[in-house]
Amino acid sequence: MKILLITLGSLAALIAIVAICGMMLPEKHTASRMARYRQPPEKLWIAIANYKGDESLGTKVEESDPPRRLVTRVIDPHHNFGGTWTWEIQPASDGSLLRITEDGEVYNPIFRFVSRFVIGHTKTMETALRSFGENVQIED
Repeated sequence: MKILLITLGSLAALIAIVAICGMMLPEKHTASRMARYRQPPEKLWIAIANYKGDESLGTKVEESDPPRRLVTRVIDPHHNFGGTWTWEIQPASDGSLLRITEDGEVYNPIFRFVSRFVIGHTKTMETALRSFGENVQIED
């Protein structure tokens, strides 16, 4: 019984520390990643326009300027996070450059801690950049 109480107390202390650290982090953040592709901007735009990502997220298009810029916003109020993704395509001599910038908000302090220190703000962007069928190098 003593071991169980020590374990539960330790777990409660760990959750409290994570929550306190999360409260000290800012709710809003900006993160960005870029990749180079051999595809021209027009072809890359089609891939981006058809990108689904996490289909459980309710999103809407706020701005669309093919084949240069797309801005989407999370609108589902049931998530502990929100914000925008800005997709910017630039022509390059060998294809295209694609930069994703996330202007995010994480409302729950525990999720804020996990987003910052466990998952990282750039993980989902890196997954998206790698999803367009090329072996790309991710850059800051």
